Amino acid sequence: MRTIAVIGLSPKRERDSHRVTAYMQRHGYRIVPVNPAVAGTEILGERVYATLAEAQAALPDLEIDTVNVFRRSVDTDQPIADAIAAKQAGVRTVWLQLGIVNPDGLRRARAAGMRAIEDRCLMVEHRRLVPTDRVR
Repeated sequence: MRTIAVIGLSPKRERDSHRVTAYMQRHGYRIVPVNPAVAGTEILGERVYATLAEAQAALPDLEIDTVNVFRRSVDTDQPIADAIAAKQAGVRTVWLQLGIVNPDGLRRARAAGMRAIEDRCLMVEHRRLVPTDRVR
């Protein structure tokens, strides 16, 4: 995992989506913000796209390998479907953040051959799995 599309990334620094994404960016990950409410602006120095498909079309040489979702559980069907549709372009993982679950959606992602994670914080898992001396 080196490039993360973040669905629902907020421009507000106090929001979890912003803090977690800023952490991942500081540790060497390329981030691609996706949020239709602020599309066309920048968050964390990166252009914001309205959809995952728009981001992929605008960045054809960039392989997005992970889709990290910061949406309410009831609003995750479409981001999961978009990630599954983007599998051929390199997306391999769908990650639903802490407190976000969609068992049926993740079953569909797994059936499509993707890694699917729910109810876990990417930042917490990164801190746990990557020793400090290996973090950029």
